[in-house]
Amino acid sequence: MFDSAKRKPQPGARTGSDADGVRRSPAASGFLAAAATLVAMWPYTGVIAPGMWTFVVVAVIVVVALTGIAGRVLFGRLRDSIRDLLTLALQLVATVAACTAMLASETALLGVIPTETSVRLIGLRLSQAIEEIATGVAPIAASVPLATALGLLFGVVAILVDQLLAHRLIVLSVLFTSLMGVLPMLVSFGALNVAWFLMQSIMILLLLRFGARRDPRAPRRTSAWVASTIGVSAIALTIVATPALPLSSALPGTGPLLTVRADLRLGDDLRRPEGVEALTLVTSAATPPYLRLATLSRFDGEVWRPDRSDLQPLEQGFGEREWGEAIETVERQVSIRVLSVSSDRLPVPYAAERVSGVEDGWLSMPFNRTIVSRTQDAAGADYTVRTATAAPTLEQIRRASASSSGRTARPAEDLPPIIAETAREVTADADTDYDRLLALQDWFRSEFSYSLDAPVEEGFDGTGADAVATFLEQRTGYCVHFAGAFALMAQSLDMPVRIVVGYLPGTATDQKRDDDIVYSVSSDQLHSWPEVYFAGIGWVPFEPTATLGVPTDFISEASGGGSGDAPDAPTPSTAPSAAPSDAPTGGPDRLDEQSIDGQQLQTLDPTPVVLTVLGALLVALLPALVRMVRRMLRLGRARGGDAMAAWHELTDTLVDLGMPVHDADTARTRADELISVRGADADAMRMLVGAVERRSYAQTATLDGDLSAPLRTVLKNLESGVDGRRRVAARLLPASLFRRIRTAPR
Repeated sequence: MFDSAKRKPQPGARTGSDADGVRRSPAASGFLAAAATLVAMWPYTGVIAPGMWTFVVVAVIVVVALTGIAGRVLFGRLRDSIRDLLTLALQLVATVAACTAMLASETALLGVIPTETSVRLIGLRLSQAIEEIATGVAPIAASVPLATALGLLFGVVAILVDQLLAHRLIVLSVLFTSLMGVLPMLVSFGALNVAWFLMQSIMILLLLRFGARRDPRAPRRTSAWVASTIGVSAIALTIVATPALPLSSALPGTGPLLTVRADLRLGDDLRRPEGVEALTLVTSAATPPYLRLATLSRFDGEVWRPDRSDLQPLEQGFGEREWGEAIETVERQVSIRVLSVSSDRLPVPYAAERVSGVEDGWLSMPFNRTIVSRTQDAAGADYTVRTATAAPTLEQIRRASASSSGRTARPAEDLPPIIAETAREVTADADTDYDRLLALQDWFRSEFSYSLDAPVEEGFDGTGADAVATFLEQRTGYCVHFAGAFALMAQSLDMPVRIVVGYLPGTATDQKRDDDIVYSVSSDQLHSWPEVYFAGIGWVPFEPTATLGVPTDFISEASGGGSGDAPDAPTPSTAPSAAPSDAPTGGPDRLDEQSIDGQQLQTLDPTPVVLTVLGALLVALLPALVRMVRRMLRLGRARGGDAMAAWHELTDTLVDLGMPVHDADTARTRADELISVRGADADAMRMLVGAVERRSYAQTATLDGDLSAPLRTVLKNLESGVDGRRRVAARLLPASLFRRIRTAPR
């Protein structure tokens, strides 16, 4: 047997993180944790407009960092477990007090101590924040409820990151902060923030170097090299791989599902015409109807935002009709089967009155007669919609007023003068509101051209007021530009207007359901169009987009019969209902980001998400990969007789498995302990120790025979002596990369 002398701890010596003179810097870990949390917060500024929430979040992160530093200093002489527990409690108390002071001070004792009323207020604001996120369009307007939700969220995030770094759980810190940063991009399907990925990669490098340097026993050369290699690899992966990911503000249209959101921002997705069959429908009408998903009537100068309204159970219907008995009513029935649309909205024709065949959980929005859900998905739904629409004659709609309908137009402020001036110029010869709108529609369809590329080439690919002004000058664009320009021009004439997001009518197939034709609607038939409200009639659609759809045109009483009998009559209040005309090459508009309740209108290709996840996994597995390569190289050298390579691998394995390793141990001392305590094979250990001693003390260094076999035997003995969780942790989070000790035996 070998020398059984073992190193014993001195009386009164500290154990745990402070053993052997290890001294931590609370300030370093605290400030680094705050920086990592701030970097993780950065992507949220792209989906939520700046406001009170940014101050609240930054303040909470700073409070957590400072209380963490203070707690570790104040309780530094206590045992590690007690110190950490007290520090965590102090951070929780400070975070709650800070959030209360900033968000609910009017209900708190002394402005910082929450009461029962404070808890109820916070709960109410959290519910409001969830609703705002669900119905908002990125960037969501800042509000107190959002500040409350984000303040509490990042309070928890900051505490977790601070605790992880304090315990030197570097890889977990990296994974957690990376997940928090990527989350808003994955959820919103927005553009990849390459700058954030680069910043996060630099932060990963700093975190890894911090982990390597925290142990004074670590040889800086080896640990710093490992940390630098992993960090630089992460940065290189970001720079090389991120631009190659097929993610943009509009995802490519090659995926099997069309997910639904509701704003009118279109991107490169419109220029990728690959489509799938989104849904099929059967109707009792002579032609298939337009289908709607959402309406947007709030314009803030930059984007149109989806309507918000009270919801009610679907079985309660959609409320009263908006037109009187003097207006003819056309009733129809439409059966819809959703195939490739994943959405929290059901596509329905206007104006829906009853829906059958859907599962529980769907809610009606009477304000715009759409259907939403917080729990259900439209994919696979098969349902029937009964509709009733107003069909006024030409004379009736000319007598109706849009500008005095009693609904506020709410035009945006500071619109470019060209919008109102052009509207007045185009409608100068019209005598009624309907004729003014008809003049606008005819002007767009005759004087403009349809193009998916011109808005990008000319730099007005958006729906803001400036983009509309440029569109009116260039006179070319796609449906969003036509609908947006028409809507702002109608608003400038004091008419209440909104934009509808939905589908053009489908194309007839050779299939039938009973005696009715089955129509197919493609994912690239997504479309948008404007509606104007007429008193006594309701919302009336118009089709300004050149070459798409059928323009609105009501029939005079003198021609005989109501407009509902005319083959080219519109379906009032939803969109023109005649069959669509041939679309330009590349298909009709496919909406990239429609924001209805937080979802997005765009074709979802799973490739970007898969690549993003694989990239994150690769970064997370870098330590394991580096450790695996190092073991393979050492085993190769041990096979050639390199005793020190074999001994270094043995020592690193002990560190990875969480077994005690001391600088003062001789080779024989360590071998004796492994044999007696860890059950290592005595013959294999004798071969390794003999080779190490010859290599260390012989005057002439020589290579021994194959040492890989006894090394593998000992490594197998050590790994079999610990539980499965410890073995997995040793593989995925090899501590030897970051907590090195001197491995050369004495």
